[in-house]
Amino acid sequence: MKQLGLDAFLSYRFLSELNYSPDGKQAAVVAASCDTDKNAYESAIWLYKNGSFMKLTGLNKERGYVWEDDTHILFPAARAEKEQEAMKNGDSVIYYRISTEGGEAAPAVTLPFAGSLVKKLSEKVWICAGSIDPAYPDYYKMTEEEKADIRKKKKEEEDYEIFTTIPFYFNNAGFTRGMLNALYTFDTETKEAKRITPADMNASGPVVLNDKIYYTASPASEVMEEGEDEVYVYDPATEGTKKLTNTDGQSIYFIENVDGTLVACMEELSKWHISPEGKFYTIDAESGEVKLLLDNMDNLFNTTGSDCRYGHSRSVQAANGALYITKTMRNDCNLYKLGLDGVMTPVIEKAGAVDDFAVAPDGTVLVTGMYNGKLEEVYAVEDGEAKQVSCFNDEVLKDVYVAEYQKMTIQSRGWDIDGWILLPKDYDETKTYPAILDIHGGPRTVYGEIFYHEMQLWANMGYFVFFCNPVGGAGRGRKFADITNAYGTIDYENLMDFTDAVLEKYPQIDKARVGCTGGSYGGFMSNWILGHTDRFAAIATQRSISNWFSFYGVSDIGYFFVKNQLGSDIYTEEGLKRVWEQSPIKYINNMKTPTLFIHSNEDYRCPMEQGMQLYTLLKEKGVPTRFVYFKGENHELSRSGKPLHRKKRLQEITDWMEKYVK
Repeated sequence: MKQLGLDAFLSYRFLSELNYSPDGKQAAVVAASCDTDKNAYESAIWLYKNGSFMKLTGLNKERGYVWEDDTHILFPAARAEKEQEAMKNGDSVIYYRISTEGGEAAPAVTLPFAGSLVKKLSEKVWICAGSIDPAYPDYYKMTEEEKADIRKKKKEEEDYEIFTTIPFYFNNAGFTRGMLNALYTFDTETKEAKRITPADMNASGPVVLNDKIYYTASPASEVMEEGEDEVYVYDPATEGTKKLTNTDGQSIYFIENVDGTLVACMEELSKWHISPEGKFYTIDAESGEVKLLLDNMDNLFNTTGSDCRYGHSRSVQAANGALYITKTMRNDCNLYKLGLDGVMTPVIEKAGAVDDFAVAPDGTVLVTGMYNGKLEEVYAVEDGEAKQVSCFNDEVLKDVYVAEYQKMTIQSRGWDIDGWILLPKDYDETKTYPAILDIHGGPRTVYGEIFYHEMQLWANMGYFVFFCNPVGGAGRGRKFADITNAYGTIDYENLMDFTDAVLEKYPQIDKARVGCTGGSYGGFMSNWILGHTDRFAAIATQRSISNWFSFYGVSDIGYFFVKNQLGSDIYTEEGLKRVWEQSPIKYINNMKTPTLFIHSNEDYRCPMEQGMQLYTLLKEKGVPTRFVYFKGENHELSRSGKPLHRKKRLQEITDWMEKYVK
């Protein structure tokens, strides 16, 4: 078997945006891959028809498409210099049309604002989404001279930021500058655009029911809070808008039109950050009356971790009188169908993950998934079984060693904890090996039997790699997920118990040569481990939290996440004590392990100062320490960062393990 290379991921294809045509006779999917020459990603739309795939577009920039009708696809593009300039300025977005029957793509729809086509309201009218500056809510209506004046003014203000709200920035989005999400209608015949949501509201998730547009929205405020969103309805005939619901502080995940019935998924605000479960309700489209449909107790959406995904995928689709939805169940993400009778039934339950899916009008289901140690492929679901119908990634892993998942479940602190071990390439029971513990992020995510490039790389390089799902993760209900005011306690004990069990089961692992790494929550736990045990030979902590006090004020989610996760604010002596007790940096005097820090300068989720604080103190103490930060990257560096940056990150971690562990 060939050895998997560190840069093999540069040849992987990442699948997203799986959608059937309106008649269900063909489907399309976006396949993306790394372009090292441009240090970016290229993508193209592929057509699935008559049981096989063909590449439909050829400029390798196509994504964000919509089906216009049964045989035509629209996708945003800027091919001419003038088009590129207009899109850069936010003045317009051009959608090109391509036929699935053949021929070249040509300009078809030009939106006079920075936005995207979402869904059709009628044959010629689209519902669109876009962002607006509340200072210029009708920018799209202005003359070219007026727009030029505004652009000039904004350019003069580029060298400073003024904050009047929290959060003041979002990871992967940058500084908010008061920008809001708006909904529009656009008539492709008359070229008329119309903003249909108020200029002081954040709106999303439009659905069409009885020729009216229903959407969720929350008022703009200086302190953004969850639970302020409600359902609104816009009537194109009267151009009137009214608030439909009064959910009394519940967070609305989504609304959908299920066979003429408005179905919503909502969650009580006080529980929102524990685990995204959410109850299902029907909403009367006229009165706004809310009735419980299903008291769901499972973890919604796909929270399985992998570093081999890229692009946007759906979690919910209304089709054929039912609501299809992905759910994370223990260690896997599966697809389920909820009927208007309140009964939820499985569509596919299989070890691995449904990353995306599409349901045809006749009930046929396609999914993109990760199964059987493979990278993403498209599967047809028949009678609960997944039949592979694509071969996007077959060649890249052909004859390459892919370690099988050796599952092990242990008893730890009253819980059964699932985990896995990957055996090193050419494993020989008579030899000794180094090992790496990998800790997931979240903490409301899970590991499962899903291809993870970094783990497979290390197994190919001669390491045991082991990982588990400690208390605090998703997929097992609220009690398991809730570690409020318990960070670094039972979760830490679970990880150490699992490490002990792995070392006992595999005496071939040299106990003096075990490393540890993790990102986000896994970075927090790596920092916590650093201050609570010397058992690891090296630690690589990524996009981490070291100080809950400073995190409170600098993270985009800090001001509410800390209160929720630690059960405390910072305004009382007791609260400050609690925040400090659960901050890894408090335990600096215990820290001796060689430590590598990985951060990104545009990571607003776990800002770079979190790593800098700990790095400085370790350096001062004389602990072997290295800090690597990536310019222009954010919290998603390991998953969707620039290809060469992803390669450098993985090389740094691997080199650190090679130096201090192997």
